[in-house]
Amino acid sequence: MAFSDAREKITHLLDVLGFYCPIPLHETKKALQSLSSGDVVGVRADDPETLHDIPMFLDRTEHILHDVVQDRGEFCFIIEVSQ
Repeated sequence: MAFSDAREKITHLLDVLGFYCPIPLHETKKALQSLSSGDVVGVRADDPETLHDIPMFLDRTEHILHDVVQDRGEFCFIIEVSQ
C-alpha cells in the first residue's frame, strides 16, 4: 500500500497528544492488539520520544509503518495492522 493510499485509508485514530513516555507506546500497543489485520491506524502524539519508541517497537513486529507526518510539534504515525 502506497503512503497516499494508507493516509486515505486510516480506519482508526489514536490521539495521545499531551501524554509522555511510556503512555503513547503503551496505548499504541493496546490499539494494535485490538484491531484487525488490514486496519490502518493514525497515532497522533507530541512526545518527541515517540519518534524513537514507536518505530523501534514496530521494527520488532509485522505491523507496517507507512509514514510519520510531522506538523507543528505533532507527529502522526500511519500504521497498517498486520497479524
